Amino acid sequence: MMQQYLGIKQDYPNQLLFYRMGDFYELFYEDAKRAAKLLDITLTARGQSAGNPIPMAGVPFHSVEGYLAKLVKLGESVVICEQVGDPATSKGPVERKVVRIITPGTVTDEALLEDRRDNLLVAVLGDERHFGMAVLDIASGRFSVQELKGWESLLAELERLNPAELLYPDDWPMGLPLEKRKGAHRRPIWDFDRDTAFKGLCEQFGTQELAGFGCQDLKLAISAAGCLLIYAKETQRTALPHIQGLHHERIEDTVILDSASRRNLEIDCNLNGGFDNTLLSVLDHCQTTMGSRLLARWLNKPLRQVDIIRSRQSAIASLLNNYNFEPIQPLLKEIGDVERILARIGLRNARPRDLAKLRDSLIILPAVQSELKRIDDPKLQKLAQYITEYPALSATLQKAIIENPPVVIRDGGVLAEGYDQELDDLRNISENAGQYLMDLETREKERTGIATLKVGYNRVHGYYIEISKVQAGNAEIPADYIRRQTLKGAERYITPELKEFEDKALSAKSRALAREKSLYDALIESLILQLQPLQKTAEAVAKLDVLCNLAERALNLNLVAPEFVEQVGVTIEQGRHLVVEQVLEKPFVANDLALNDQTRMLIITGPNMGGKSTYMRQTALIVLLAHMGSYVPAKTCQLSLVDRIFTRIGSSDDLAGGRSTFMVEMTETANILHNATEQSLVLMDEVGRGTSTFDGLSLAWAAAEYLAKLKAFTLFATHYFELTTLPESLLSIANVHLKAAEYNDTIVFLHHVIAGPASQSYGLAVAKLAGVPKEVIERAKEHLSVLETTAVDTNTLSNQQIKSESIPQQRDLFTQPTHPVIDELASVNLNELTPFKALELLYAWQKRIK
Repeated sequence: MMQQYLGIKQDYPNQLLFYRMGDFYELFYEDAKRAAKLLDITLTARGQSAGNPIPMAGVPFHSVEGYLAKLVKLGESVVICEQVGDPATSKGPVERKVVRIITPGTVTDEALLEDRRDNLLVAVLGDERHFGMAVLDIASGRFSVQELKGWESLLAELERLNPAELLYPDDWPMGLPLEKRKGAHRRPIWDFDRDTAFKGLCEQFGTQELAGFGCQDLKLAISAAGCLLIYAKETQRTALPHIQGLHHERIEDTVILDSASRRNLEIDCNLNGGFDNTLLSVLDHCQTTMGSRLLARWLNKPLRQVDIIRSRQSAIASLLNNYNFEPIQPLLKEIGDVERILARIGLRNARPRDLAKLRDSLIILPAVQSELKRIDDPKLQKLAQYITEYPALSATLQKAIIENPPVVIRDGGVLAEGYDQELDDLRNISENAGQYLMDLETREKERTGIATLKVGYNRVHGYYIEISKVQAGNAEIPADYIRRQTLKGAERYITPELKEFEDKALSAKSRALAREKSLYDALIESLILQLQPLQKTAEAVAKLDVLCNLAERALNLNLVAPEFVEQVGVTIEQGRHLVVEQVLEKPFVANDLALNDQTRMLIITGPNMGGKSTYMRQTALIVLLAHMGSYVPAKTCQLSLVDRIFTRIGSSDDLAGGRSTFMVEMTETANILHNATEQSLVLMDEVGRGTSTFDGLSLAWAAAEYLAKLKAFTLFATHYFELTTLPESLLSIANVHLKAAEYNDTIVFLHHVIAGPASQSYGLAVAKLAGVPKEVIERAKEHLSVLETTAVDTNTLSNQQIKSESIPQQRDLFTQPTHPVIDELASVNLNELTPFKALELLYAWQKRIK
């Protein structure tokens, strides 16, 4: 047996091999040690190898899902090896083979997946200038490709997708940025061969070319897609009929957000890595898990296609009209995760409860379609066409599956009575054998007139009719009675009817189970033939769910439809931060914003905790929501299309990567300055604060000037009041500030945005609120008084002809300024100094020093 195990294991050296032995999956050697540690299970031993005990650990097969879920969450891959031979007839070890490989990116089991998050498998190919990417959600069948330019675009897309597994060629150099991602691993270079990929994809989709999918010329992306297809088939060990097409995604159709911007805006993951207090957590009131996943995709991929955006807005308006969404949402709540159920059907591992949920969902569809047909909106009418009725399929599933089926088909009891006559007969024989024998005995007594006749069963001879020898001698034995056994005091007979019953009864249970499994497999195969229309229905249900959800959120969160206009700019009246608004116990202070061709940048000043970051983030979130087709938290909103949203907010370091807080800040700033355009929205918060005052001020000043020249729509928050002079030299810049007031030596934040620069920063007042000791506050006031008297001349800094050598050196609180004598010495021209004059100066300086 261990030879068999080792023969299989050598093909999967890096995965955990679950080797089926009776009622357990066993692991051996290093796999056992690793699994025992990861799963917290007992490590035992079995036999010996080279004189040493063989480590062994195991888990029960009936509860394996919980263990698999834990391993997948930890990023492990598991090889499932099942017994395929019959133990009763096998000579030597029972034949076993690998039936499935479970990896983080290819799981489809309901218990192993997060309901409301996509589980993606990604492959990439290319060089530093140009990459091809393919994305597969094997749990739904969505398959897409795109090509990207440069590492920055690739890493931004990976941040958006957050794949469970990432595949890349084995010949890529070591130390690449994507190697640090969880689930990233190499694949043989031949898996990316383009000719093989092209042939495999055409075969998968039943086409002769890929032009119909709009990706015929995407050489790198097609090669990456071919690798994914090979990997998916290798892990699933079956055909993939639910993967029926390829979608070409174009990055120019979307608003680009880099990884820092996604993190700072907390779209679907907060800064602590959780889900609470994110934009998605506030917006997601979807009734189906399919809808929740689609909403997350929409949020993470805002569009630049105005026609699609407006069609979504129109659908939301129609659903809000007369509260049309209200009767639809309870119906949607009754629909299961059809998208993933269909994938499991395609992979032929759907469970009975999957079919029951599909049956119940199909029953609801006519009512959903009926509600949609009442609403006059082109997009909703199109969805109604796809949310079609399936009367024959629905009737079949209702007839086939019992109301509450067991989890698995293994022990039967899934198919309903009346679905198959042969199955019913076998079940009746098995379940009602006792009653049948009693009825037979009664009938035979009446037929023969022998009152003492008995019908019985013997494990050796089977079923029989027993008549005592006295009765057998006196009564007339029917002609169809065949003597089976002679006893001392009785004769035992069998009849053709009883023999037929015996043949059925002795194997009825196993035959019933085999028949039921055969019928179940046939039902799965019949469903596979209808996968394509069913998948379109699932997609339509998910879209309808998102649109109804956005309508409900618009009503209950007081959102309005944004208007996309030709005139460039962003104008928001009474804008709000959707997430902050939900967690505040007091009313949120709404604010206006106006960016246009005349005013491209706002310099935002004001106290810490005054609301600068909130004001900036709410602007970005409003723009993002508008581009996904949602209503927005404002009184009115008019905007033009943006191509990118950048945010440089907050401070964080990258210790593992050897980058300080300031280095991270400058890296993000550099990315913005290199890639922002006049159609970009840029949020910059406290640039330059991680270094010395004058260095930081100079960097912030130069960055603001650069963005002004780019004409990017920019919100630039700063505590460097010197920057408030920028509007004097650059007409496209304006000042605004967050209002605050001091009262009884404390600060009151008004959170209201007002034109003009702030008068002070209130830093010491905020420090006092934070609990800084009183002595420190008082001493800080003394230092502040000194520093303010020696502050840099902002008029000089604003001069465009300023020379770097004329900027005064920064003063340090902990060192004394240079002595005036030293300053004088530095200014003396030694070439023009006579010996007498030099001696005179020395006497004078010595006297002053003393």
